[in-house]
Amino acid sequence: MPTLNQLIRIPRHSKTKKIKNLALKYQWNSIHGTYKIMNKPQVSGMIKESGIKIYNPTKPNSGNRQCARVILKNKKTVTAYIPGQSHNLQSYSTVLIKGGGAKDLIGVRLSIVRGNRDTQGVKDRKQGRSLYGSKKK
Repeated sequence: MPTLNQLIRIPRHSKTKKIKNLALKYQWNSIHGTYKIMNKPQVSGMIKESGIKIYNPTKPNSGNRQCARVILKNKKTVTAYIPGQSHNLQSYSTVLIKGGGAKDLIGVRLSIVRGNRDTQGVKDRKQGRSLYGSKKK
């Protein structure tokens, strides 16, 4: 337990919170050439030339998950999960990215919004259509 004199000389500091999704927090200021911290729900970007890759999930789960390397408008490169059955994405497609990736993929913390920009919605989807960008028939 510190004494009162010690607390006056060196006061206590509160812990700083860690930011998980830095790609959604930063905005590039092209005039000054610096980053500005700003909370954003979605960020647009473009799929890299190396394009779409297939990842395997961690231990209890199995299968193949499709992910894409995306260059965001704030000049950051991230890996984003592509939800749903099939997609029409290629390299240089523009996409919209939101937080919350696949839980069983290591390092994938973002996901692509379906039915927005160059991505199409999942065909013949009856339930959970808002997550996968499919229209009502």
